[in-house]
Amino acid sequence: MPRISEKKIQRIKEEVLSHLYNNPARPLFTSQIAYEMIRDEEFILRLLNELHESKLIKKISSNSNGKQFLSRRKWTLRPEVYSKYKELINN
Repeated sequence: MPRISEKKIQRIKEEVLSHLYNNPARPLFTSQIAYEMIRDEEFILRLLNELHESKLIKKISSNSNGKQFLSRRKWTLRPEVYSKYKELINN
């Protein structure tokens, strides 16, 4: 499999952030994001973990009742990132 350049990985990360921005009220599973990005789930999961480490997105590992997901995770933008992103788009 050919390697993806760092520039293209950054663009895919931007697309992931944009997709999460467009769905602020609904956290998305990794598989949903991968489906929208037309990419492999493992690749998207790696990018989501990198975005989580850089404190841009939030990982949700339990449902609204507090029950832990066994192997799935949901993702959403952090509120402060959402507000900054909104400022950038509106200006």
